[in-house]
Amino acid sequence: MAENAGGDDQERSEDPTQKRLDDALKRGDVAKSQEVNTWFLLAGGTLALFAFGGFAADKLTRSFAQLFATSHAIGMDGRSIIRLSGALLGDVLLAIGPLVFILLVAAVGSNLIQHPFVWTGESLQPKLSRISPTEGAKRIFSKNALVQFAKGLAKISIVAAVMVAVVMPQIGGIGQMLTGEHTTILPATFSLVLQLMLGVVAIMAVVAALDWLWSRHTWYERQRMSLRDIRDEYKESEGDPTIKAKLRQIRQSRMRKRMMTEVPKATVIITNPTHYAVALKYEKGMTAPRCVAKGSDLIALKIREIAEEHRVPIVENPPLARALHKSVEIDQDVPPEHYKAVAEVIGYVMRLRRGIRH
Repeated sequence: MAENAGGDDQERSEDPTQKRLDDALKRGDVAKSQEVNTWFLLAGGTLALFAFGGFAADKLTRSFAQLFATSHAIGMDGRSIIRLSGALLGDVLLAIGPLVFILLVAAVGSNLIQHPFVWTGESLQPKLSRISPTEGAKRIFSKNALVQFAKGLAKISIVAAVMVAVVMPQIGGIGQMLTGEHTTILPATFSLVLQLMLGVVAIMAVVAALDWLWSRHTWYERQRMSLRDIRDEYKESEGDPTIKAKLRQIRQSRMRKRMMTEVPKATVIITNPTHYAVALKYEKGMTAPRCVAKGSDLIALKIREIAEEHRVPIVENPPLARALHKSVEIDQDVPPEHYKAVAEVIGYVMRLRRGIRH
């Protein structure tokens, strides 16, 4: 029975706590799908081609057309080569600059949309498990590795099918394009590439969505906790219950000692007579009588003993003692609903003291 209990205790059957998820985020362990990143790059590239592809193709076509047209006049000295290279580089950067910018935004956005920004160096720290043959074999032949392998085959097959479906109807036009004027090659290539990318983006959207769900599922399962994990986390965050009980006992002991030092300063002790005792203090200028000590049973008895030693008046009023013990805390004023009853008791004590003095 003990062995079974231990096994159940180690089984990761419990949902992860918020602290567990937060710690995983700090370590950089997040739900992340590479297919989502790929889709964003493909979609960003398609958008860039659609928005700026015509401009880029036209810019590069005119640039290279001019180069071919004036090739006979190009000097072969170092200065002319440098000048020509600089002009070509400027045209290329101007043509593809917007496309590169959109791809960078897509790359960053694909990560931010999956998880918050994380800055951690834990993944860069050396770990023996990364070079362990045993751990490496476990990773290679794990369920996740098989899923990734099957997913890769499926993705290649689907993308290849889409490319064949797009290219085959235009195979004749591709042959004519290769033998035609060079000025028509880039626009025709741009159109074909755009069609291919639109088809691939549409298919990859489904693949990315399914892969994100799978990645989220495997990440959540990885964060699951056993009952022992939950207990250990509670001890770490809230403290060991045994230590907390000891600290609570120490605080209560200190509070009782401090409370007992206030009893001799009290104006009156209202008792039950033996089950409850409430020490009240009232001086001129106070807005209301204040509770300086209270307790039940043994503590109530101790309050009575100290009060008798220091000749503090003790008044037996069971209903009022019970009500005050329940409604007022130490160092708090008496609630307004008890003003009248307490005032009568304190008035009686004041009259008693004046009588003793006379």
